[in-house]
Amino acid sequence: ALWCLMMSVTPSRGCLLDLPWEDILVPHILCHLPLQQLLSLQRVSKSFQSLIQLYLANMRCFDSSQIGPVIPRAAFVNLLKDNEVLQQLALQNCSDWLTDRELLPVIGQNHHLHQIQLKGCAQLSRHALVAISLSCPNLRQLSLAHCEWVDSLSLRSLADHCKALETVDLTACRQLKDEAICYLVQKCSRLKSLSLAVNANVGDVAVEETAKCCPELEHLDLTGCLRVKNDSIRVLAEYCPKLRSLKVKHCHNVAESSLGILRSRGVELDVEPPLQRALVLLQDVVGFAPFINLQI
Repeated sequence: ALWCLMMSVTPSRGCLLDLPWEDILVPHILCHLPLQQLLSLQRVSKSFQSLIQLYLANMRCFDSSQIGPVIPRAAFVNLLKDNEVLQQLALQNCSDWLTDRELLPVIGQNHHLHQIQLKGCAQLSRHALVAISLSCPNLRQLSLAHCEWVDSLSLRSLADHCKALETVDLTACRQLKDEAICYLVQKCSRLKSLSLAVNANVGDVAVEETAKCCPELEHLDLTGCLRVKNDSIRVLAEYCPKLRSLKVKHCHNVAESSLGILRSRGVELDVEPPLQRALVLLQDVVGFAPFINLQI
């Protein structure tokens, strides 16, 4: 496709660039090309450069992974400087250089964002989350995994202004405690997916409040939440009839007595039943799984 577009710059009848840019080229042709190829296309001619700039200004989705493993800071700023219609923003590949200085202008001029991915962007600050809260009232999906700068005040701002949230990933946001999670779920009762994994400060209080406030919850990740116990898992089973998956690996205080209730409902769990775990362990130790008559 890129080759066909490049060939169109040669003098010929019916040149591609003669087609309406905003009505045909941008929404129906360029949208099917990878972003990295579009950036290369800018170097073909001044006309193509203008066309690609028009495309970038009207782009609905920006995913840094489409450009490659490394995107220069200046290139990112230039790519999105004229865009005010973004709906999806994924910047998980920008952790080495992305700071508030680069992100805040993009957030501030794009009020239609409903998906934001900032996984591992460790150089941002709480001001980034506050900016998202104030600029993106229709936000539905947000990943802040491994963003240890997220604190209770910035999460409170998110909860106050983004009540349409359905998916939130707070994996390894280690500043957060039960109180912050409770405030989030009280304000954002439409949550369907929530990750609180790898957070030693999260316990039964947060899990129980999540269960009571979010009846639409389908996926919950509590991996490594050492303070979570059986009681909150039972509350989860009682209040979340739509729950489809639960991760509790390395939650040493969660036992089959509570998980069995969810298992009987067909909820996908990341830990095996006790007998199955015993067989796997035995197989690892002796190198084979012995035959056991389960009918005894």
